[in-house]
Amino acid sequence: MIVFGDEYKFTKYELSRLKNFKIEYINSIDEVKEILKAHQKKLVIINSNKRDYKTIEFFSNLRIDGARFLTLEHFMEKYLHKCYIPVDGGNLEYLENLKPYTNWQYFQKRVIDYFGIFWLSIFSLPVMIYSIYRIKKESPGTSMFKQLRVGANGKEFECVKFRSMHSNSHFDPYTRENDSRILKFGEKMRKYRLDELPQIWNILKGDMHLIGPRAEWNILVPNYRKDLPFYNERHLVKPGVTGWAQVNYPYGANIEDTRQKLMYDLYYIKYWSLSLELKIVWKTILVVIGKKGL
Repeated sequence: MIVFGDEYKFTKYELSRLKNFKIEYINSIDEVKEILKAHQKKLVIINSNKRDYKTIEFFSNLRIDGARFLTLEHFMEKYLHKCYIPVDGGNLEYLENLKPYTNWQYFQKRVIDYFGIFWLSIFSLPVMIYSIYRIKKESPGTSMFKQLRVGANGKEFECVKFRSMHSNSHFDPYTRENDSRILKFGEKMRKYRLDELPQIWNILKGDMHLIGPRAEWNILVPNYRKDLPFYNERHLVKPGVTGWAQVNYPYGANIEDTRQKLMYDLYYIKYWSLSLELKIVWKTILVVIGKKGL
């Protein structure tokens, strides 16, 4: 696979999905031609804004030469199932391709919500009782906490979660590797997403869906809106307890992690379907039972 133009640094999670591709970065049409002569049916990924006649003519003839080409945006969507966000925010297609759910889609989402939390409540009740016991045993204070999160259309709501950190811990908006604030049992809760279980209440209230973009902490959102193009687009829909970003990328530790997860959120909104919804449910189950760790 040839990446023509600006070099794109694939994350380790992307590279794990691209094991069958040998990636070469080329910024010269002549070099691309030489490689295509030596290797038939090579895939060329375009990550360039060049619009000169020579460049356009070259890519117009690529298929005749037996090669394929895709823009980086389309390659990301087809093979990595995420929507590429240029650092400069130059792709305005998001503004017309991303839309909130139709009435029929919203109805399907609520059916999934009620069906999901009915079974989730039955099977998770013993886990929730045990979680309350372990939290109180390891750290004095309430077993749950409420935090203002940003939901659909930018409206804030109180999100309920199990407390996974010591009370009155030092402030840091991000969790770190070997974070001293996290309880011993809190690490297990986070790994298997058990700290999210009390959000069943938020689903019943209508603040959230079972599946959707993560409900982000309100104090972080203003900076994300300022630093990340199209961040506000994730608020076209209600957040979820689990989602496409949550099952494809680990907890975020910085602004770049947030950008990566946003790409998955935008893909979910753009390509929402029942099959994608079921795929997220299955991947979430794998995470919870420990078959897939993030």
